[in-house]
Amino acid sequence: MYGSNGKLKAYQDVNNQSALYADPHRLIQMLMDGFLTRVAAGRHALASKDYDAKGRELGRAISILNGLRDTLDRDKGGEIAGNLDELYAYMQQQLLEASVSGRLETLDHVSGLMQELKSGWDGVRDTAVATQAGPAGAGSVQVRG
Repeated sequence: MYGSNGKLKAYQDVNNQSALYADPHRLIQMLMDGFLTRVAAGRHALASKDYDAKGRELGRAISILNGLRDTLDRDKGGEIAGNLDELYAYMQQQLLEASVSGRLETLDHVSGLMQELKSGWDGVRDTAVATQAGPAGAGSVQVRG
């Protein structure tokens, strides 16, 4: 998909460098993007009957969900953090079931859930950036992941 292994390595290096300089909100966006990429790759592998790749990609997607769960601040996030934790756990379970059953529609369902979450998360960032770029002397807004 990315050509030679060298090109893939360069792509990964750029993403790793981006993560070093990203703010917490952007890091969550990157995790969500990575999740969607891994689920899509897992779906393709499953459809192609490449079971090693399917297991590898869906395993990475599950690991990303673990990372997203680890970022939740349950003390400050209250009910929202709890709901997200339950949703991420549900998504992990669905990925495991899809891996065993081979049901592509389950992967589509999980991908759709993340796309919806990401859309909302992206909107929060857009609002924060617009607020920061507001009139001179306006207070800054901090977005935490």
